[in-house]
Amino acid sequence: MGLVDLDPAQLRAFLAVCEHRHFGRAAAGLSITQQALSKRIARLEEALGERLLDRDGRGAAPTAAGERLLEPARAVLAACAAAVTAVRGAARPLRLDVWGHLFAPLRTVGAVEVDSLEVGHGRDLPSVLGALLRGEIDAGFGRYHALPDGREHELAHRLVRLEPVDAVVGPGHPLAGADSLRPSDLRTGRLLLPAALTRLEFLQRFAERFELSSLPPEPNLGADHFLSRLATTPDAFTVLPADAPLPGLPGLRTIPLVDPVPLYSWSLVWPRRNAHPGIGALLGAFAEAGRRNRWLEYRPDRDWLPESERVGL
Repeated sequence: MGLVDLDPAQLRAFLAVCEHRHFGRAAAGLSITQQALSKRIARLEEALGERLLDRDGRGAAPTAAGERLLEPARAVLAACAAAVTAVRGAARPLRLDVWGHLFAPLRTVGAVEVDSLEVGHGRDLPSVLGALLRGEIDAGFGRYHALPDGREHELAHRLVRLEPVDAVVGPGHPLAGADSLRPSDLRTGRLLLPAALTRLEFLQRFAERFELSSLPPEPNLGADHFLSRLATTPDAFTVLPADAPLPGLPGLRTIPLVDPVPLYSWSLVWPRRNAHPGIGALLGAFAEAGRRNRWLEYRPDRDWLPESERVGL
C-alpha cells in the first residue's frame, strides 16, 4: 500500500466510536449525524484497507486492526492540536470542559482569575478523557478517579478542592428536623440517584462505605426534576456540596453530615503530552484560590475520603 493521507476528522470519528462503543452516542458527542459518522468510518477503513470496527445490535468495538490504530490515532490528533497551539501560541483560549453538573463545578471554576478560558460541558470523566485525547479540549475539571480500563493514567491531574457534602431531604423525611446527621443515620432511608450508580463514582463509594441502599434511577431530566422527586419521596435523600445552590422547592432541607464529614474532591486534568501553555497559569490560579478559601483542608480524624484519594494529603 502506498502513502495514505489520514483525515483527522475520520480518526476523531473512529476514536469517538471506540470511546462510546456506540455509533449513535459517538455521533451525538461529535455533534454530527450518525450517517455522517458512518461515512467517515467507512472512508477511513477504505483508505487503510482494514475493517476497524465490529458492529452488532448492541454497539461497536474495535477489531484487532482497530486496537492497533488507537494509540497512533490519538497521537495524530494530539500532534494536530500541538500544531495549532504552536502557530497561535498562548493567545488561543484554553478550552476547559467541566463535569459533575449536579454538584455545580462552575462555582469553583468561577472563583479563579485566569485569562482566555473557554468553558464547555462534558458528560463524565470518560467522555472528557476522550475529548482530551482527541485534542478537542485542553483540560477538564471534575472528579478524577480510577476507570475500569485504567485510562485515567493517560492524564496528568491536580487536586484543587475538597468540599464537604450535606444530606438533602424533603419535608416528609423522618430526619428532616435534625440539626446534623452521621452518614450511618441515612441507612433508614434510600439514596436518590440522578443516574445509574455505576456512573456516579463518588455516590457509589459513599453508599458502599456507609452501607446505604438506593432507589432505582430515573432518566436524567435535570437538577430541578431530580430535586422535585426528592422533595416528594418521603424516605429519599441525596448528598450535595454544602454550598451548592438549590432551587426554591418548599421544604427541601440540607443537613450537615458529621462523624465523619464526607468530602467531595475536585481536580484539574490535562493530557500528559502537548499540554496547552496556559495550564501552568490555571494551576497557579487554582492554588491561589485554594489558599485564600482553604479548599484543601483535610483532617483524617474528622473527614472521610475514599482511600485512593488520601494518598499525598
